[in-house]
Amino acid sequence: MIDKQKLEQKKLKLVRDLRHRAKKLGFDSFGITCAKTNQDLAKNLDIALKAGWHGDMEWLADTALRRASPKGLWPEVKSVIMLGLNYAPKENPLPLLKQKSIGNISVYAKNRDYHDIIKGRLKELASLLARGADADVKVFVDTAPVMEKPLAQAAGLGWQGKHSVLVSREFGSWLFLGAIFCDVELPADEPQVEHCGSCTKCLDICPTNAFPAPFKLDATKCLAYYNNEYKGHIPLQFRTPMGNRIYGCDDCLAICPWNKFASQSKEIKLQTRKELEKPNLADLIILDDMAFRKLFSGSPIKRLGHTRFIRNVLIAAGNSNDKSLLDEVKARLTSEEPLIRAMAIWAFRSLANDVEIAKEKSRYFIKETDPIVAKEWSESL
Repeated sequence: MIDKQKLEQKKLKLVRDLRHRAKKLGFDSFGITCAKTNQDLAKNLDIALKAGWHGDMEWLADTALRRASPKGLWPEVKSVIMLGLNYAPKENPLPLLKQKSIGNISVYAKNRDYHDIIKGRLKELASLLARGADADVKVFVDTAPVMEKPLAQAAGLGWQGKHSVLVSREFGSWLFLGAIFCDVELPADEPQVEHCGSCTKCLDICPTNAFPAPFKLDATKCLAYYNNEYKGHIPLQFRTPMGNRIYGCDDCLAICPWNKFASQSKEIKLQTRKELEKPNLADLIILDDMAFRKLFSGSPIKRLGHTRFIRNVLIAAGNSNDKSLLDEVKARLTSEEPLIRAMAIWAFRSLANDVEIAKEKSRYFIKETDPIVAKEWSESL
């Protein structure tokens, strides 16, 4: 009995030390949950996959068994430590949607890649845990099939809102999450209960009705899915709703009433870089691959690649009603990339008059070899 009490006291002290060190490392939230997750997690994942809400993100289906439970990923895991890092912006980003001649970038991508920021700190904290408990550990930052948001709710960091994103009393919808798996049992925190009540603001603001029901997200109707994950030609019905969003969409996060309790992130590396605060579409359209890589060095946007980024910028240009962008758009009609040519045509058709469209169509339509790009021309005039 005495040995057992000493062991429990040792674990409690270790957890206190971990919490203290996590705060020193810059984490804003800390919680622990048992690795035996609620069966609803696997059930909800299965429903989403069977409905096809994951779109062409086949990795979600391929990793479903491992994703459904921490033990599916690592059978030896007994406890999961969840960490949160506040990335709240200085100001609400929604007004930027009205500035049509700028490129609107999701808050989380306006500076350094959060994966790079968090992972090193998680490793340091995990090393402290490994030494203190003689444990095997694994760390994850959105780089493995881990259901971070349900685990974070189970660990008491917040709750999954009706927009499916984690919501915190202290930080609203602005928390990055990281996880430490370990093969020892640690004292668990109480899970957080849902506090959305009757509010549906996050569902109502979605410009494409991407939520088939509260707490359910259909990625195939989500603008962030199309300008972040989707590799092909963005379907016509989503181009106008895309507005000036060139990377991600913050609408459902930014409208959450719980954000009124959030304060700007203290992490300098997550605060908006000046050049990415309100970048002009005119400057973005002309970026070549090298300039793109330089501008977004260290940013998650760099993973998108030059071609898809210009695709997104051209859609924003087409939605801008800014005819001063016509020359830059026209220059992209001769791009070597079909993905860029197609969106250049769409943007040009949106900004030019009938005479200008007819002139350019006569020059390029007959030479076009890509069927999708040709279809964009054929639908003009």
